[in-house]
Amino acid sequence: MGERDLALQKHEIRGSEPMQVDTFGGRLHVEWDTDSSATPIGQLAFFAEFLKNAGVFDDWVGECPLSYTSPNAPTNRDILGTWMLSVLAGHKRYAHVTALRGDGVSPKVLGMRRIVSEDALRRALGRIDEETGAAWMRRHLMRSITPALSDPWILDVDTTIKTLYGRQEGAEIGYNPWKPGRPSHAYHTYWVGNLRLVLDAEVSGGKAHTGSHALPGLSRLLDELPPEHRPFLVRGDCGFGNDTVLREMEARQQPYLFKLKQSKNVRRLLVRQFQRDDWFDAGQGWKAVEDEIKLAGWEKIRRVVILRRPVKEELALARKKGKQMEMLFPDDAGTVCYEYAVLVAGCPVDTAAIAQLYRDRADAENGFDELKNQWGWGGYTTKDIARCRLTARMVALVYNWWSWYNRMARPGARLEAITSRPLLLAAIGRTVRHGGQSQLYLTPMHAAGRVIAAMIVRIRTGLQYVKHVAEQLPSRDRWELLVRYIVDRILASNQAVRRNQTALPAPAAG
Repeated sequence: MGERDLALQKHEIRGSEPMQVDTFGGRLHVEWDTDSSATPIGQLAFFAEFLKNAGVFDDWVGECPLSYTSPNAPTNRDILGTWMLSVLAGHKRYAHVTALRGDGVSPKVLGMRRIVSEDALRRALGRIDEETGAAWMRRHLMRSITPALSDPWILDVDTTIKTLYGRQEGAEIGYNPWKPGRPSHAYHTYWVGNLRLVLDAEVSGGKAHTGSHALPGLSRLLDELPPEHRPFLVRGDCGFGNDTVLREMEARQQPYLFKLKQSKNVRRLLVRQFQRDDWFDAGQGWKAVEDEIKLAGWEKIRRVVILRRPVKEELALARKKGKQMEMLFPDDAGTVCYEYAVLVAGCPVDTAAIAQLYRDRADAENGFDELKNQWGWGGYTTKDIARCRLTARMVALVYNWWSWYNRMARPGARLEAITSRPLLLAAIGRTVRHGGQSQLYLTPMHAAGRVIAAMIVRIRTGLQYVKHVAEQLPSRDRWELLVRYIVDRILASNQAVRRNQTALPAPAAG
């Protein structure tokens, strides 16, 4: 719908008379109010204050490699602001941008002139050079995380598959666990473990889904990090437990922890190790032993950790012995079923800790689920792969900003978008201008009104602290101050949880 059609529709609504509507709750008097500005995401004002005090949104817009010569063209702020609003609203297609165009409050909150159309947004992204745009987005992704990298951290590397339904560039039939035979893109992602923040994301064709395809991005990322910000550990699944990746890590003297594929040599190792009597407890029902092995194709002997855990579910194992079928059950004498894993560990960590470190890697899967199903990684697809790559990084950047905002509101817990948006974004906002001032009236759409108020107070308290410190130390970067403030609150909250767990009384006998 164009601007002229919207104006005509507004004129027709303004000219309509008040109505009496009979409902189950009684008669209502309905009248259209087209003179006021309203928004369904009224709490965006607090997030905008967060971004303004941090300075990250202004810098991101100011460094955007997009320029127009026409005086009637939209500004970069209009383009990027519309893009961010669409992502925050949970959209997955460019066509959904049309739903934002009646919002008269959000553009003013972000300093925009107007919300652009879906076609204007799509064309604007197509005007950005791929290499220049990638460097621009990587720079701001790294800036969104760098202040938190001074503490020891773990770099998780993993790959997820995005199913495609058209003839997009790079739509190839490769590994697709959800819809085999369907073309896809592969998203190679590099995470800050435990914080679940995105360092970078590479979009490749459907056939480029292995760990070797993610290695160039991982190597570049490690080379760009200064020594004081290097990860304590690089962690990945069996797609990265090959000699090519291991040699790259060892050449950089980078500690690592990867899972090995169940090859024939690995199975022979398992047969030998299962006969040992020195298995020790590795937590959560797992037992562990340590050994060294040199697999076929490896240049050197490496340390491996073998984990096993009895399977408690009802299982039946069957195998053919001649023409007869032999059945084995776990409750039979001498029959035990195990799940197992073999890890290659190039890090100075004891065996028991390695088991827990690898179990923590599963948190990366939760991040993929959130980004694909609650943010925009499951959509925003275009025919060319360049805009898909640009959008993947942009969604990750807004996701990082929103994650810090959420941890500021609630340091002790991580809130996914399905929970945090209704709490910290959804509210009917109506603006009234009087005496040269704009007043925003908010009506929360969530039952937990007191919880929301406490979270907003916590956010604004942190922003006031950062303002005060920045005024005393003007040379300090505000974003760095803000992130360090949030990280300190997270660490303090974690320590309080540990103290409470230690202070719990022992359960009574029986």
